[in-house]
Amino acid sequence: MFRVPNFEIIEFTDPVCTWCWGSEPVLKKLEHRFPKALKVSFVMGGLIEDIRNFRDDKNDIGGDIINTNKNIAKHWVEASLRHRMPVCVEGFKLFSNDYYSSYPANIAYHAAKIQSEKLANKYLRRLREAAATEASQITNKKVLIELASSVGLKVGAFIQAMEDGTAERLFQEDLLFTRTNRVFGFPSFLIRNNYNGKSIILRGYQDYEDIKDVMEYISDEDLVEVIKEKTPENIIGYLKESIKTTPVELQAIFDLTDEELELNLRELKAKGYITLDEVGTGNFIYYLGKTLTCDPKTGVCEY
Repeated sequence: MFRVPNFEIIEFTDPVCTWCWGSEPVLKKLEHRFPKALKVSFVMGGLIEDIRNFRDDKNDIGGDIINTNKNIAKHWVEASLRHRMPVCVEGFKLFSNDYYSSYPANIAYHAAKIQSEKLANKYLRRLREAAATEASQITNKKVLIELASSVGLKVGAFIQAMEDGTAERLFQEDLLFTRTNRVFGFPSFLIRNNYNGKSIILRGYQDYEDIKDVMEYISDEDLVEVIKEKTPENIIGYLKESIKTTPVELQAIFDLTDEELELNLRELKAKGYITLDEVGTGNFIYYLGKTLTCDPKTGVCEY
């Protein structure tokens, strides 16, 4: 019998939000530490309806499109140095006179979710990657369709949901839910206990400990945190599961120090388990499929 997870973390988000991209390691760590007790969901908050009418005076974003693209790129690079997820802004042109809204990307998420929530979340990750590290114009429907195909969505059904209003109606429901909860900044997190109905909203970027503390606060019982040892077997297992990840995500999941992270990456690369692809301010880790060898007598696994 299927058991509803005790907790749900709903991230109010937008595919073009850099601090939402920066929250990926936090959410991945939560999913790995509470694999049976937690579900992560996403609500599309619609960050930018029309960049020509948008104002972020702190970062000088909004109005003139050329100046806005330049300042968004600068802001994303500065944010990356803090959250440590990779950002590459070479050729950056998120908005144009023809593509001036992030709403199509929000709607596209729902067009994907109609097919599968799992695929939709994979698609959302791909949208974030494309915008943050490939300077991809995910405000353009053509690009959204190409990225949908790349994650295995049925393109015909995806286009139909985008065009017939079905996905947009679901997005409008998300907008209403966002406004009803008085969420105006992204990311924000609704942390909900599905068993006792208690919930708390945290507004803005959060670290792992803050979210875990809230989960403990609204829980009726002790939380059981699954902490995997920093063994080669566990690290390879995660890389095999993810195929493509970032150093900061690997570090977060296994609580690696900077020195431990550097040592593991160096040994994994030297022995042919991974390749590192430098992207702008950071790297992607690609698992190459090599199987970990373990001693049959001792059971000890080494790179």
